[in-house]
Amino acid sequence: MGDRSQSRGRVRSGVARVRAGITRTRLRALFAVLLLASAAVVAGAAWGSLSTASADAVPEAPPTENHTVVTESGRAGTITAYAPDGEVVYYNNSRTKYFDVDPVAGDPLTVEYTATDTIHTAGPTCGDPPCARNVIERANLATGEVEVVYERYDHKENAGEWHDADRIDEDHVVVADIIADQVFVVDTETEVVEWLWDAQSAFDLESGHAYPTDWTHINDVEYIESGEMEGRIMVSVRNQDQVVFLDREEGLLEDWTLGSENDYDVLHEQHNPDYIPESRGGPAVVVADSENGVIEEFQREDGEWTQTWQWEDDRIQWPRDADRLPNGNTLISDTHGNRVIEVNESGAIVWQVESTLAYDAERLETGDESAGGHSARSLGLESRTVATGGNEGVGFRPIEFVGGVVESVLPHRVYNAAIFVAPVWVGKTEAVAIAGGVLTGSCWAVLEARWRLRDAGIGFRCPIVRDRE
Repeated sequence: MGDRSQSRGRVRSGVARVRAGITRTRLRALFAVLLLASAAVVAGAAWGSLSTASADAVPEAPPTENHTVVTESGRAGTITAYAPDGEVVYYNNSRTKYFDVDPVAGDPLTVEYTATDTIHTAGPTCGDPPCARNVIERANLATGEVEVVYERYDHKENAGEWHDADRIDEDHVVVADIIADQVFVVDTETEVVEWLWDAQSAFDLESGHAYPTDWTHINDVEYIESGEMEGRIMVSVRNQDQVVFLDREEGLLEDWTLGSENDYDVLHEQHNPDYIPESRGGPAVVVADSENGVIEEFQREDGEWTQTWQWEDDRIQWPRDADRLPNGNTLISDTHGNRVIEVNESGAIVWQVESTLAYDAERLETGDESAGGHSARSLGLESRTVATGGNEGVGFRPIEFVGGVVESVLPHRVYNAAIFVAPVWVGKTEAVAIAGGVLTGSCWAVLEARWRLRDAGIGFRCPIVRDRE
C-alpha cells in the first residue's frame, strides 16, 4: 500500500507541475500560432488557386499533336479548346454548365455538345424557378459560330440536365435524359421523339436514389456503330452502378449488363463508359469509376465482363471521363483532381493541363471518344495503381495525412459532394487547415469565456461527486 500511495503522489505532483506550466499567456500564444498556421495554408491556396472562370485566366496546355477540347460543369460552366501548340483557341462560358463534347464527322474544328442554362426568373418556360434549359449545340471553333441543334425546357434545376447526347446519323441523336430517367432518340429536324426507353421498365423504384428525385441519374449514352452490338445503345445508369445495353426492339439486354447496384468492387457511380468493338480488341468498355476514384476497363469474354486494366495515382479524385486514344494512351478528366491528363501505355503521365472541374475531354483528330483506340488486352496494358507505383508523393506531410484519414472515414458521396460545393482551391490539405482553424478558434473562445467568468467570481461545479471511501 505504501508503494502505491507514493506512486499516486508522484503522479499528482507531475500533473501539478504540468498544470502550473500551462498559463493563460502560453495557451493564447499556442492558439495564435495554430490559427496563423491554418490561415497561412488557406491564404496560400486561395492566392495561387486555379481559375478558368474567364478566358484570360485559363492556363495554357503543353504541346500535343491534336486539338484538345475540355468542358467544365462546376460552379462555372466552360468549354475550352487548345491548339496543338497548347494555346487557347476557343473559350465560351455563356452556359451555366457544359457536359459531353464530341467532334463532328468531316469537320475537325467543329464540335457538338450538351449544355444546360439555369433559369432564375418566372416566365413562359419556367413557372417555378429555378428551371433548366437543356441544349445540344454545335460550335465552330475556328469562327466561334454556335448553332442550337435541339433544345428543351425542363421544370427543375437539381438533376435537371442532359449530360450526354450521341449522334446516330445526320438527323438523329440519342439523349441521356436525367430529368425523366429516360433515353430517347429525337429527329433534330422535326423535333419528334421517335424512340424512348424508360428506366422504370427495367429497374425497381426502390433501387438507386429516392424516387423521383434523381432516381437513376442516367449520365451517358453511346450509339454502337459496328460489331456484334451494332445499332444498340450503351447507357450509364449511374445511381444503380451499372452500364446497360439497349436494343430498340427488345429493350434492355440483361445478359450484357456490367455491374450491379451497390457492388462497389465493380463500379461505383460511374461516368462516360466508352465501348471498344471486336475490330479493336473488344468487346470492351473503358470507364471512369468515379466514386472508386479509378479508371477501369472490362473485357467481354465467355458471356461475362472481366476487369482487365485499371489506372490511378495518389491525386486522382472523382474522374468523370476516360478515352482510349489511337496511340494507345488514355485521356482522363480528373474532376476533383483539377486536371486533364494523358497517360501512356506504361501508365506514366505524358501530358497534363489544369482545370477547375473538368467533365469531359476530347482529342478532335482522333475520332469520337475512344473510336480510334484499342482495348487494354490487345495493347498489353499493365494496370497502374497507388500500390504498384502510381503514388508520386514525397515524404510525410501531417496535414495531408489527416486529410487522407478524413477521406477514408467519410462516405465517398459525402466527401465528393463537399469538394464539389467548396471553392475549387479547397483540397484535402486546405480542408484540414480550415477545420483545424475552426476547432482552435472555438476552443480559444470557450476558454476565454471561462477565464472571464472565473475572474468575475462565477464558478461551476460538477453535480456528480465521486465517493472516495
